[in-house]
Amino acid sequence: MNTSAMAQNGFRARRMARGSVTEGAARAGLSARGVIYLLVGALAVQIAFGDTGKQADRGGALAELSQKPFGAVLLWALGIGLVGMALWRLSEVVFGSVGKDGRSPRKRLLAAVRFGFYSFVAYSVLSFAATRHQNGGGNSDQQSRDATAKVMEMPGGQWLVGAAGIAVIGAGCWIGFRAATRKYHDKMRMAQMSRRTRQFVDVTGVAGGVARGLVFAAAGVFAVRAAVDYEPDKAKGLDDTLRTFADTPLGPWLLVIVAVGLVLFGVFSFAMARWRRV
Repeated sequence: MNTSAMAQNGFRARRMARGSVTEGAARAGLSARGVIYLLVGALAVQIAFGDTGKQADRGGALAELSQKPFGAVLLWALGIGLVGMALWRLSEVVFGSVGKDGRSPRKRLLAAVRFGFYSFVAYSVLSFAATRHQNGGGNSDQQSRDATAKVMEMPGGQWLVGAAGIAVIGAGCWIGFRAATRKYHDKMRMAQMSRRTRQFVDVTGVAGGVARGLVFAAAGVFAVRAAVDYEPDKAKGLDDTLRTFADTPLGPWLLVIVAVGLVLFGVFSFAMARWRRV
């Protein structure tokens, strides 16, 4: 075997190894994301039915998980899974993602944003697992108000908060639209699924994605309102955003619908962990 052939074989071996590691990290990360959405959705349902002492955000989900048997082990597993998600997104920045335009600057930038987000989430979960006395990275509502207040103190801060709110609204609409039009089909191995499995994936993917997009859009609206009124306290985190759905004319039932949608998105994340092309 000549040197060129050996080099090619070595390159293929490294690519296969990198592919296996990336695939494992992605599937672990998607599963971890599913657990968080399941817990947040379940907590939101409890709030809708009067258990206002719960906190329907990541901190509340981690606190709930820590109280279960083998809670410490589950927390560490969740944090490690989210590290996998961050590493997968980093690999998309460096090597590109699946799809014909996976190496485009736009896709790489989106992957970089996701890498930063999941790195922060993984850090907060691992910090909680290590200390067991912090609130999973903090109360999301207080974090939103504090961050908004700090940005507003900067030159042009009011405009920055407003622009961020509009971006979040846009992200929510984009998430909901892609879910409603089943764009996720492009990234999943649909041909390998049975008819029942495809139906199950579509129910969870559409309902869950639309609910997730609605929550994002609502949070963005509150950020824009805080910027317009120059009142940081009007910014809301995930918990407060969900609670506002119960204050609509539909009452707590709208919150129940949205909460069930988040649970379905958690289930959809498990389906993504199984069937997504990485």
